[in-house]
Amino acid sequence: MRKMNKPLAAILVAAAVLSMTACAQTGTASLPGANVTTVSSKDTNTIQVSSTEGIKVVPDMAQVNFAVLTQAEDPKSCQEKNSADTNNVISFLKNTGIDEKSIQTSSYGLEPMYDWNNTGQQITGYQMRTSITLSDLPLDQVGGLLSSSIEAGINSIDSVNYLSSKYDETYREALKKAVEAAEVKAEAIAAASGVTLDGIAHIEEVNSYPNIRYSSTVAKEDAAAGAKSVVVEPGQIGVEAQVSVTYRVK
Repeated sequence: MRKMNKPLAAILVAAAVLSMTACAQTGTASLPGANVTTVSSKDTNTIQVSSTEGIKVVPDMAQVNFAVLTQAEDPKSCQEKNSADTNNVISFLKNTGIDEKSIQTSSYGLEPMYDWNNTGQQITGYQMRTSITLSDLPLDQVGGLLSSSIEAGINSIDSVNYLSSKYDETYREALKKAVEAAEVKAEAIAAASGVTLDGIAHIEEVNSYPNIRYSSTVAKEDAAAGAKSVVVEPGQIGVEAQVSVTYRVK
């Protein structure tokens, strides 16, 4: 059997001990499975570390998802009433100065309503729902807009999602911090193993959740509670970056 060289043996022992302690997350949040420390040996001796860093940012824009829900005794009347109510809402939104490109009717649904009794199910009427999505809204307009929209005919608020117009630059900052944290951990492992780092052999951005820019804070709220009940509290959203870095050692 081929004898293992001393530096590699030392690294393997250190990795076994430090895998539970050297993986502490230094960011504000972490992704599942992050901060795994491993040691491998193929053509060269290496140390591989993963690091996740998070940065909090105050959102300045919002996406609102709400709906117009109508009921009637027959499908035709239900559809006509829903269309009229939806058109009124869209006209109102445009009159308030919202860009037409920010208004989207995202889904439609017409279905019977049933009354269950001892003799079976009976159709008592029909219900139609048209969902409307408003995007790229300035945050300071959201509360007043929701209240006014309820008065205009919106009777179901599905969600209010917040985002930051500075997401990309914040993500780059988190990415830089993740790379720096990975190097600190690799240096600690190398020092404990009696070796030194000899440059990066491979670096990879681990982008498990590439589309997360939003933080939903309002869900399935009944607009019938009244316009004055709509309160917008955006707080902060977290922006995370995760990297996996392999270092050569000597």
